[in-house]
Order: sequence, then structure tokens, then C-alpha cells
Amino acid sequence: MQQFQQYIDGTFCDASAQFDSLDPATGQPWAKMPSATPADVNRAVDAAEQAFLAPDWAGLTATARGKLLLRLADLIAEHAPKLAELETRDTGKIIRETSAQIAYVAEYYRYYAGLADKIEGSHLPIDKPDMDVWLRREPVGVVAAVVPWNSQLFLSAVKIGPALAAGCTVVLKASEEGPAPMLEFARIFDKAGFPKGVLNVITGGPETGATLTTHPKVAHVAFTGGPETARHIVRNSAENLASTSLELGGKSPFIVFEDADIESAVNAQISGVFAATGQSCVSGSRLVVQSSIKDAFLARLKEKAEAIVIGAPDDMATEVGPLCTERQRQTAVDLIARSVAQGAEVITGGTPIERDGFYFPPTILDCSNAHDADSLSHEFFGPVLSVVTFDTEDEAIAIANDTKFGLASGVFTQNLTRAHRMIRAIRAGIVWVNTYRAVSPIAPFGGHGLSGHGREGGLQAALDYTKVKAVWLRTSDEPIPDPFIMR
Repeated sequence: MQQFQQYIDGTFCDASAQFDSLDPATGQPWAKMPSATPADVNRAVDAAEQAFLAPDWAGLTATARGKLLLRLADLIAEHAPKLAELETRDTGKIIRETSAQIAYVAEYYRYYAGLADKIEGSHLPIDKPDMDVWLRREPVGVVAAVVPWNSQLFLSAVKIGPALAAGCTVVLKASEEGPAPMLEFARIFDKAGFPKGVLNVITGGPETGATLTTHPKVAHVAFTGGPETARHIVRNSAENLASTSLELGGKSPFIVFEDADIESAVNAQISGVFAATGQSCVSGSRLVVQSSIKDAFLARLKEKAEAIVIGAPDDMATEVGPLCTERQRQTAVDLIARSVAQGAEVITGGTPIERDGFYFPPTILDCSNAHDADSLSHEFFGPVLSVVTFDTEDEAIAIANDTKFGLASGVFTQNLTRAHRMIRAIRAGIVWVNTYRAVSPIAPFGGHGLSGHGREGGLQAALDYTKVKAVWLRTSDEPIPDPFIMR
């Protein structure tokens, strides 16, 4: 059993409680993790506040902060194989994906390293002749970052990177369902030369999260996860009046018109719903396909889905590994059973794989005659695709927008004017056209409705970690004539 420690005020330390972390490929414990107590959370937030105010961080130039982030990016790239191995072991995410994704995570820190001294204020053309007025952007303060287990190094980079670039300090709570890579990340961060307390990494269950997000010294809460937990966080933020950015789930439509490049669309759909074993917030889990090509499209999709290599997540040949938890697998079983009872037809997959671990096969449900099936409205967070058909463009738009979520969407068509109409009509934070699941540190992502608010990635994310200060400078040497009149 490996042992992991939390990282508070520049020191690695044990917590008074521990819990076992399970290997999703076997279902067996493999590591002991620290479970942060309220006292641990308080120490972490106090350390972050002290660091925020200390001259060795608060007094750094933005350029100097950028250089520290650049050093961190280099260290992440250097230690990427170790991070990938731990993420695969602790979450079941396949090694070919963790290896590629973590290598790209370094680019996010490089982007925010370069952005640190580009966060600018502005001068106002004020309507008073004897005043000079400008706006300063200043860091909000202590940030509570709460991340889930899936793609956690990426999802923490889009919080830690912009927060530190803006001059904030961070307490990061890693998910208790797979915290190993974030606790190892703390060791890499420790080597980068940041002042102590600038980043603190803890983990634990709901009590840990509640203590952190209600803490009076927390100024901003950045959360990725499900809508129900987000509701708790919003209620918690009433205690400290912290601002929030919420990147939540989705039930994203993947729309294919009859003039699309079918092979390209099939490949993108396979990647969009079965990559990461379907455990992605932007999973294209609703296929909305034009009726005229449904049979041909599904036949090719079924052929490719059944050829997917299912296996151990640490095998580079594996394309779909286990789900992270047994709870997720049972959710898939239950949702599929209800959807079939509601009229959906299983095209392929649908039942758990009989082997150790939390494996579930790529599954396709034809819901063309079951538009009220639960699989069309509930997020599986697993490798399950629900299919519906449309005849007209207006029908496609109506189906795409028939959801409480609004995170991502995909449109496949060779008709440029139609593509532009769809872009305008779809209610989602991301619209991919003739591609899917593409990301970049330069482009923001985030959603509408139950998919949350705020954006991660890009310049906007850094601005979200700042507050605006208006500065008024009177330029006249004359005495103020009347003290009872606002000027």
C-alpha cells in the first residue's frame, strides 16, 4: 500500500484520518490517502491567506510570477510519465490518454505564465476636467479550487494557472475518488520555487469540501463537478460571499446531417462518447442523426464500437478501460434498464463485463421511438450513447436544445450557411463544427443552465480571478470649494 500526504504551507504532512483508494481495474485498495479534517482545512486556508499578503508573493512582479509558472510547466513535462501512471492507477483512465493529456497540461501553465504580465487595467476618459481616473486589476485573494477525479490535472490547471497568474493563492481539494495525481502534483509544485502557502493541496469527503467552501477567508470558489454538489457550493458561498465559477456536467448533442463526411463524423462520435470511457463532462452522449442516413451511420458506428479494445488501463493497446467507481457502473445499469422499459433498443453493449474491476462496454441505445427515455436526459458519465433522429434543421435544433444542460455540442455538415445557423441557434457554451472534443489553453470553455457559469481557459479565466479597483486622482491645485457637493 502506497502512502500519500497532504501539502499545507509548503510542508508535506499526514492527516489524523486516512482512507483507502481503490484501483478501478481490480476493485482492490492500493493506497492510503489523507482525509483532511476541519483543522487541516483551516491551516491550509490560513497558509494561503498569509502567503497572499506576504511580500515574497504579493511583492512579486507579474513577470516574476510568470517565470515561476513557466518553471512549473517544465517540471510537469519532466514528470509527466509518473503523473500519468498515478492517474491511471487511481482512476482507471487509460494510460494512452493520461500520457497525452498530461503532456498537454504543461501548455496550459505555459500559456498562463505568458499571460501573467498581460493582465491590464485601463484609463477612463472621465467627464471631469480636473480628474485622472484609471482601473487597476488586482487579485481576488484566496481561491478554493475543488476538482473531480476525471482529468483532474487538466481541470486543476485551468484553475491554478489563471489564479496564480493573477496573483491569488490557492487551496485545492482533490477528489477523494482518485486524489493520487494531485498529491503527487504537489511534490512537483514544491520544486518550482513558489513561496510557501501559495498552493495547498488537501483531499477528503463532503465535510472537507463544506469547511473549505464556507471558510470566511475564501474569496472565490472554482468548482468542477455535478449540479447537485454545485448547489451546495452556491449555498455555502452565502456564508463568505465568495464569488463562484462552476463548470458542471452536460448532455451534449452530436448532430449529423446527411451531407456530412460520414467516416469523419463516426470517428468523432466514437471519440466524443467512448474516449475516457465516457467519463467526460463534454461527452457527446446524444447522437442526433438525420433520418435519411440513420441506418448506414449506426451500422458503421456499431462496427467501430464493437472493435474497441477493452482492457487494463495501463496497457497502451487499451482504448476503453474501467469506470472509476462501482457506483458509476451501477448508474449505467439502472439508467439503461429504465430506458429499455421506456422503449429504447440496445444496439450493442448494455451489460457489465464479467471481470475484476468496474468495466462496462461501449453501449449504443436507439431512442428513436423513445424520446422520453431517461438516457436522453440524464448524464451517465460512462460509455453510453443515446440516438435520436430528425428530418429538418428546425427539428435538429429543437432536439439539441431540449435539455437543462448547455455545455458542449457538435455539428457535422458540409453546408457552411447551415453551420452558421446552427452555431447561432444551439444553446451551449461550446459548438464544435466538423470536429469534437478539441481543447486549447487559448480558448475558454464553460456552459449555460445546469452546466454552470464562468469560463475556464483563455484570457477570461484569468480576469475572473481579479477584482477591479477604480482610482481617482484630482489634478487641480485649487482648493475644493464646497465640501458638501460630490465632485
